[in-house]
Amino acid sequence: MDKFIMRPEDELMHQPDPCENFNESVYSNGFDEKTGVGGWMRLGNRVNEGYAELSVCLYLPDGRIACQFQRPHITSNDKFDAGGLSYRVIEAFKKVSMAYEGDLLIVDNPDALRDPQSLFANGPRKPGSVSWTHEASSPIHGGEPVRDDIPTMYGRDFSRGHFNQHGRVRGRIRVGDEEWPIDGRGWRDHSWGPRYWQVIYFYRLFMGNFSNGDGFMLLKIADREGYSRRIGVLLVDGQYEEITDLDVMTDWTEARDPARVRLGVRTAKRMALIEGEILTLAPLRNRRKADGEVLVSRIAEGFTRFRWGEREGYGMTEYIERIEGDKLAGYPL
Repeated sequence: MDKFIMRPEDELMHQPDPCENFNESVYSNGFDEKTGVGGWMRLGNRVNEGYAELSVCLYLPDGRIACQFQRPHITSNDKFDAGGLSYRVIEAFKKVSMAYEGDLLIVDNPDALRDPQSLFANGPRKPGSVSWTHEASSPIHGGEPVRDDIPTMYGRDFSRGHFNQHGRVRGRIRVGDEEWPIDGRGWRDHSWGPRYWQVIYFYRLFMGNFSNGDGFMLLKIADREGYSRRIGVLLVDGQYEEITDLDVMTDWTEARDPARVRLGVRTAKRMALIEGEILTLAPLRNRRKADGEVLVSRIAEGFTRFRWGEREGYGMTEYIERIEGDKLAGYPL
């Protein structure tokens, strides 16, 4: 029996829960197969809190990052369109588009993102745009659980419903007078339900695509008690294989950022060793006030080149964890 259900209407907007932190979000990434230029965009509607979370992060050929992070005001959850970032379903489960038009911060040294207040106050900006279409190259993975006892991907207190999909991505990035075509592959997701980033104690998420059409989405997520779950899929010949085991080994920099990863993966059909080199890391953070204290999470977004045997491609490495004092919850695992 299937544990999750997906209906065509789940591609669209959902009725907000009464909880304050209801969030409905869409995310997509895409990278050109020849140049590796690309990035990711996310828009999360927090209608009960009156704003959306807007994130655009583009990785340029010379190591620069062009990005924008805002909290534009919203009053309803009837569409994904805020602050210059929009998302449209062209055909359910088959084709979507995402586009941004507006200013972009130009980050020559990604370490500047560790001091966002100074960067936003003094960082150089250029007008920019990015638009692409995501055309499915895989089935939908996930959905809404059919029973209350079924664990969701991130846990029921972090997105009750969630689905994701690999696909072909075609579009264009413009930053100032420079332009780059995007003709490659990517990954997208859509989630809805309660969400605070600080609910996650730590996780490691890997999303990759290869030029032959294969790919993967792999997640290791742990709670404060030390219990971890390993979730994900390998995409082989257009079909998903659920993983049965996942090992994650990380090489770290002196700044405690991930630099390289080695992933040991097992499905019912095969074993795989996938290696990743993080080419450019965006060291981001999220802060939230709760009960008189400020809770902080590290969100490290790494543009990554992956290898699986003779396959080579691009994608993202995402490390999220609570920061408590000087301690990173998942480091050095």
